[in-house]
Amino acid sequence: MANTFKVVSHDVMPASAGTPEALYTAPSSTTTVILGMVLANVHTSQVTASIKLVSDTSGGGRTATNTTTFLLKDAPIPVGATLEILAGNKVVLETTDAIQVDCSVADKVSVTMSIMEIT
Repeated sequence: MANTFKVVSHDVMPASAGTPEALYTAPSSTTTVILGMVLANVHTSQVTASIKLVSDTSGGGRTATNTTTFLLKDAPIPVGATLEILAGNKVVLETTDAIQVDCSVADKVSVTMSIMEIT
């Protein structure tokens, strides 16, 4: 198994406020560990941001299928500020699991995510 550290970034997201945009989807035959994520407000006023984990895999010994959950919901980010989420915590993505970003204003949050892909 190879471990590859990567950065996934997008200068401004989402294309349309209220419509979450995909930042990353775990590739085939890959388990991904999210090591950290930073959101920066690039707007001239405060925005709110949400991060979703979209999953249809089964996990944790449960027979039920995973569902879409929020890692962050409507968190305020002041003008010129950044918000670090998952500080000290990790999230595991299985093949086809995805991270989506939404913001109260289109194209006003800049996102950087550090990951490790295990193949």
